[in-house]
Amino acid sequence: MKDEKPSPMNLPNALTVLRLVFALVLFIFLAAGSRGWTAGYGWGFVLFLLAAVTDWLDGYIARRWMLITPLGRVLDPFADKVIVCGTFIFLAAAPGLRDLAWGLQAWMVVVIVVRELLVTVLRSMIEERGGDFSAKWSGKIKMVLQCTAAATCLFYLTYENPPENAPAWCTVLLIASVWATVAATVYSGVVYVFAAVRILKENI
Repeated sequence: MKDEKPSPMNLPNALTVLRLVFALVLFIFLAAGSRGWTAGYGWGFVLFLLAAVTDWLDGYIARRWMLITPLGRVLDPFADKVIVCGTFIFLAAAPGLRDLAWGLQAWMVVVIVVRELLVTVLRSMIEERGGDFSAKWSGKIKMVLQCTAAATCLFYLTYENPPENAPAWCTVLLIASVWATVAATVYSGVVYVFAAVRILKENI
């Protein structure tokens, strides 16, 4: 009797689809740009946290109960990139962040988006040739820092006139997290590029 393959639309993949729904609603709230916990940025903060939890949960369930599928291997990183890159793009246009010295800048978002696109292209090239281009620790740490930075920025924007009214600890955490995110993003991108070059040389 042949082993049954996991269903393409299993629980982990359903959670990934739910994360994409969260992303769509999140972007609607961020486009509104209103402040306060019952307005755009407040709900955006909550939705981003829910999306981050589903990201961890779908991966845990897929590994724990062997529910990894080809669809999940494509859909999960796609959902991650949609919500992370989309959130940072909206944040780059937020006046409260543009006015903060050493805060999130447009060029930082460009670095994040370029790195994500580059790794996606490299993963596609490697896996088309049958190579293994699984996530590395540098990439996982980068993802944690990106989520921390985005969540902190959203929390910061819930305050009216945040440069003046946001608490000092939040401002410090925001600046530290966005710069750590940029450093981790660049470092992990370099790690993946060197890994891709090594794999491609081995397969030539």
